Parts: sequence; structure tokens; C-alpha cells
Amino acid sequence: MPGASAVGAFAGIVPDRNIRGRQVMRSGTIVGRLQFSQSPEDESVRIPNEMTNLLKLPTWADDEHVFAVVETPRSSTCKLDLDPKFHIFTLAKPLMAGLSYPYDWGFIPSTKAQDGDPLDILIIHDARTYPGVVLKCKPVGILEVEQKSNGKKERNDRVFAVPDRSPLETDLTDIRHLPPRARDELEEFFRATNALENKELKFLGWRGPRHAVKTIKRLSR
Repeated sequence: MPGASAVGAFAGIVPDRNIRGRQVMRSGTIVGRLQFSQSPEDESVRIPNEMTNLLKLPTWADDEHVFAVVETPRSSTCKLDLDPKFHIFTLAKPLMAGLSYPYDWGFIPSTKAQDGDPLDILIIHDARTYPGVVLKCKPVGILEVEQKSNGKKERNDRVFAVPDRSPLETDLTDIRHLPPRARDELEEFFRATNALENKELKFLGWRGPRHAVKTIKRLSR
């Protein structure tokens, strides 16, 4: 309808309506909204002027699950970051040749770690999602990490979690139950992602879900 606005969610898979042949998507769980304006002359879709700030989503989805915002999907050969000013995903760095992310990687919103960024989270599941997807996840553990860069030491821990709709949620309840080889490989992956930068990682130990929850609550804003 000329002069009307079409509103759609940007993180769904269910068609809502068509605007000159372009589908606007929605989802049962709305992650973000795009506000489009239409020209009375050509009804063309213009640049969205409203969207959800993923950084300011609540930390907790319910008593057991946190929200996890995916930045870098599984199998990606580069690291993506959410730009806090423009709310777009940008290239942070390419990984070394032959290296890719073993699982979806992202952050827990409304948290602030010692390095000033939201708390990192690695989402253990078999699927590959997309940047901007928000998952409800149950924390299953944390890898405590000390990072040294330019002579400065700071904590840069990694939380591990499983999505609420994944079969792993009932199978994996504690990250320490992974085989030692699997945990060693994860440590080497984190080390390799920083191999060509002026950063040194010291792994302080693996902790279970209770410690992960305690850390998340302490760093929630």
C-alpha cells in the first residue's frame, strides 16, 4: 500500500510478506526488527532505520539459559565482530591457512569482561548458524584464560554452552566431560587464532557449569 510501512524481523525463516518481490522475514522469536519505508511513487524498499541492539539484549533468557549472539559461524575461516557503533558485522581478522572455527562463536550480551568486550562464548552443537542469530544456551563450563598483550595481563575467559533445542543439552552437562584430547584441541585452536598477533595465552584451567554461571553473573551489567 503506497505510503505505508512494512515491518519485518531480520533473524527469521518464515515469510511474512512480499514487497515488490522481496520477502520480509519473521520468526517465532523476534531477534530484531527492521523498519522499512515505502515511496508512494515506486514502493521501493529503503534502508532500514530501526533495529535491535544485540549488545543490549538481556544476559539471561530464563533461570537456566543465557542468550548467545553468534558472531562467527562454525567452519568460518575468518573472525567476525559486531561493530558496536553501526550494529553491523565486520571482518576482525582472517585465520591462519587451514584453520576454521569448530563451533559457532559469539558473545553473551549485557556482560563486560576484563578486556572491555562482552564475555566470549563457544556454542557446542552440530549445526552452523549465521552472524546475528541469537540462541538460548545452557552454560556447561568455562576455560579460564590469562592473556598477555604489549606487556599487559588480563583475563579473557571462554564460556562453553549448548543450545536449548540441541540433543547435546541433555547429553553434555559439564565441559569437563569432554575427552581430554577434545579439550586439548580447543586450547590449541584458541592459541592458533592468536599465533600471528602480539598475544600470549595462558590456560588456567577448565571449570564446570556452576563456575561458568557464577562468572556470567559477576560480569553482567
